[in-house]
Amino acid sequence: MFEALRKSTSALFDPDRRFRQARIFHATRVALALLVSIALTTGINIPHGEWATITVLVVIGGLQHHGNIRRRAAERGAGTLIGAFIGLFLILQEAYFGIPMLTYLLLALVCGYCAYHAVGKGGYIALLAAITVVITAGHGDQHVADAIWRTVDVLIGTVIALVFSFALPAYASYSWRFRLAGLLRACAAVHAKIERGFEGEKERQQDMMKLGGLLVQLRSLIPSVAKETGVPATELEEVQHSVRVCISALEMLAAIDPEMSDPCGDERGIRDLLLEMASALEAGDETLVRQGVSLPAPHPDDPSIGHSSFAFLTLQLSAEISRLRDHLSQLAERFRFPYSVR
Repeated sequence: MFEALRKSTSALFDPDRRFRQARIFHATRVALALLVSIALTTGINIPHGEWATITVLVVIGGLQHHGNIRRRAAERGAGTLIGAFIGLFLILQEAYFGIPMLTYLLLALVCGYCAYHAVGKGGYIALLAAITVVITAGHGDQHVADAIWRTVDVLIGTVIALVFSFALPAYASYSWRFRLAGLLRACAAVHAKIERGFEGEKERQQDMMKLGGLLVQLRSLIPSVAKETGVPATELEEVQHSVRVCISALEMLAAIDPEMSDPCGDERGIRDLLLEMASALEAGDETLVRQGVSLPAPHPDDPSIGHSSFAFLTLQLSAEISRLRDHLSQLAERFRFPYSVR
């Protein structure tokens, strides 16, 4: 039993498994939150308990990475609370004045105001406030008691969602590490194809588009990673820039034929270093990267290059990969990232 518990605990906290099974972890967290919501509202027989469950989905359903989870969860929770109280106010004024047209006008004004702010800063709060107003007040014809219970349900659902939003979150820093490792492996694969030749123009275009897509995914994680690790976003942008330069060099290399009579640099060393960095990122161990190995930097006047564009681009690629390796090592020394996460 203890061995099974140990294995389960290791699986929960293993970064590799957390990254590869991120959707399963997120789905499990949401499912457990819904079960708690159902059990709580049903157990104490709260009317309209389904609205608590709906609120759980609205607040936590789209939250995954831990980097922005507090801010977004707080914004969604605030929007839900604001909307609930506005909806309750609309019901109370309808019960007091008894003028449906006034209620419709107020409802339209509130939702229009929220829509105005939904496309700018604070959009999450505004949008969810408008949705919750309609959930709570309907078209203004809800009974006051029903409106109060719906407000209570929304509050319960918000609290449950905020509690579960911090349970086993998917760290953006893990995703960044493993995605960068995957991108480096893809670069090594493309470089090997450049050496032996692509099967056709379509294959070359597909491989380069894949690298570009992976780079875009990596870029989208930078704000969350910076919040999680304390690493300045500018440092992560440096890594992003370096990888982009490597991809550009690979794209230019893929577009020309190598001149076999001219030296093309340590091509095997390029792929080895790319794969070693990928393995180090996946394992969280910077010692897997060879120390003291510097690939040569290019110089246009180097007589060994001659007139070969292929040789010059190969040396430029090797130099950029060395800079990337050095920068990742510096990040590890200064912030214990990306090879380990605090």
